[in-house]
Amino acid sequence: MRIGVSLGERSGPDALARLGDDVRRAADDGFASAWMSNIFGMDALTALAVAGSGVPGIELGTAVVPSYPRHPAAMAQQARTVALALDGRLTLGIGLSHKVVIEDMYGFDFGRPLRHMDEYLSVLLPLLNDETAAFDGDTVRGHISLSVPNEGRVPVLLAALGPKMLKLAADRTDGTVLWMTGPATVRDHIAPTITDAAKAAGRPAPRIVCVLPVCVTDDAERARERAAMAFEVYGTLPSYRAMMDREGAKGPEDLAIIGDEDAVGARLEELDAAGVTDFVAGEFMPGEDRARTRGFLKSLTAR
Repeated sequence: MRIGVSLGERSGPDALARLGDDVRRAADDGFASAWMSNIFGMDALTALAVAGSGVPGIELGTAVVPSYPRHPAAMAQQARTVALALDGRLTLGIGLSHKVVIEDMYGFDFGRPLRHMDEYLSVLLPLLNDETAAFDGDTVRGHISLSVPNEGRVPVLLAALGPKMLKLAADRTDGTVLWMTGPATVRDHIAPTITDAAKAAGRPAPRIVCVLPVCVTDDAERARERAAMAFEVYGTLPSYRAMMDREGAKGPEDLAIIGDEDAVGARLEELDAAGVTDFVAGEFMPGEDRARTRGFLKSLTAR
């Protein structure tokens, strides 16, 4: 299981410079990858192009960019440009987001999410492979080619939790990227569903990228309280709530990996055994706990 880190939100006029420092530190610390979410702060693709272009040797990924606000041709054009800036080290993670964001905030119809994503990929994937897209669907249409001078394809991961979306990820992409999904759910649901579907489709074994909050600490209760507050909203979103129910978790604080080095190490071994190919650590506590967490994670990359 490869170890990566999640790049936290940065604000202020020096946000991009500080993000660049974060990427360089992740590379220097030996992490295999660094991932950035795309919510309401900086655009993740643009930010990674700027922050990561001078940092060699580390995979940079989006976890994830919502599909609805960008036509798949525009997404492909931007992703290929970013991949060019990063010497081919970009992995494009995309997802549906949630009804409250897509319909209530952006004003798009969220009525047929599976159909939307299937059709979205029918335009996006050919363009990422430097092919022409020619597709007319119910929710997406595209007849276009791009001339971005990429030599290789841009790999795609699909945020997928339900069986049908996991099968779509297996059939058409390089794997899935998860959030708020625990080891039992990965072992009993995510890994077998996506792996079996990939095998049935004659495709390579898929990547399973699992992002979870992590804190190495002696004050587990304090860290749990902070996790409950910081990630409270995810317990209210139906797709994540379903994963928490599968795991038997009351809320996000039960999915956060919290404890001393032995406890955190045991949870990571559990994820590895469950089928996770890439673990991405969301370091959420400040001060000494954050430094201790990074030190422990860094020690794992040296093994």
